[in-house]
Amino acid sequence: MARATLGREPPAFFRQGPSAFSRFLVFSALALLVMVADARFHVMQPLRTALSVLLYPVQWLALRPLLLVESAQSTVSALTGNEADIKTLRQQLSTQSQRANLTEQLLLENRRLRELLALQQRLERPALAAQVLYDAADPYTRRVILNKGEVQGMRLGSPVVDELGVLGQVTRLFPMVSEVTLVTDRDHAIPVQNARTGARGVAYGNTSNNADALELRFMAANADVAVGDLLTTSGVDGVYPPGLPVARIEKVERRTDAVFARIYCVPLALVAGASQVLVLAPVGLEAPARPEPVPEIKPARNGGRR
Repeated sequence: MARATLGREPPAFFRQGPSAFSRFLVFSALALLVMVADARFHVMQPLRTALSVLLYPVQWLALRPLLLVESAQSTVSALTGNEADIKTLRQQLSTQSQRANLTEQLLLENRRLRELLALQQRLERPALAAQVLYDAADPYTRRVILNKGEVQGMRLGSPVVDELGVLGQVTRLFPMVSEVTLVTDRDHAIPVQNARTGARGVAYGNTSNNADALELRFMAANADVAVGDLLTTSGVDGVYPPGLPVARIEKVERRTDAVFARIYCVPLALVAGASQVLVLAPVGLEAPARPEPVPEIKPARNGGRR
């Protein structure tokens, strides 16, 4: 018996429905029909809405990692930007603070210069403006160095004042700088006059109790001196012009067993903080020369031998 050959068609047992090609044609036509109907009549919109509602949790979970990464990146970028802004703002604040301090210093110097200019106009004397460079190296003295010297016309003995009162006297000259001994120096003495009573005296620098103080010496214990009296230059020394404020009396000690009173004074000038000063010409340069002494004529003795 000959063997039957196998056919290309499936057996009757596996035949179920139309062929694959037929199904392809049917489903393609159905898809085309649905697309046309949806484009013209929007028949699939309810289905889309239902699917979007059903798929929203899945989309939300799928986007969480990406959103977390983006949030972390934005946070890091914001922190970096904030640090840079804070650094910039701190630099601006420091610059503004320096400018504010410089403005206050300039306003103070401007006010002092105006007061010095007004003082120079009141004195009507030749004066030279100078600036305090630094204090002298000796800590046991009260002296400062000015930026003007002999080349600029400074003279020995010239009185130095600021906008408040007498500051001191030029005691050493150099070509480009000069040294000023302050009124509070222990070796400095200045003739003064009590503005209230007119009594004259001499004020000496006193550093025993206070670094910036004066002492009015050789005043009688019963002298008319009171706390708060203003002491001005008397002008009898040929150095300081009369009427310049020097100090104000702060304390008066009267002892029954002492001939002189202990009178302590506070200088009016900024002896510890002056920056701009005026150097005046000494009064002695304008004073007339002293007359030469006339030789004494001795009378002849009566009855003497010639």
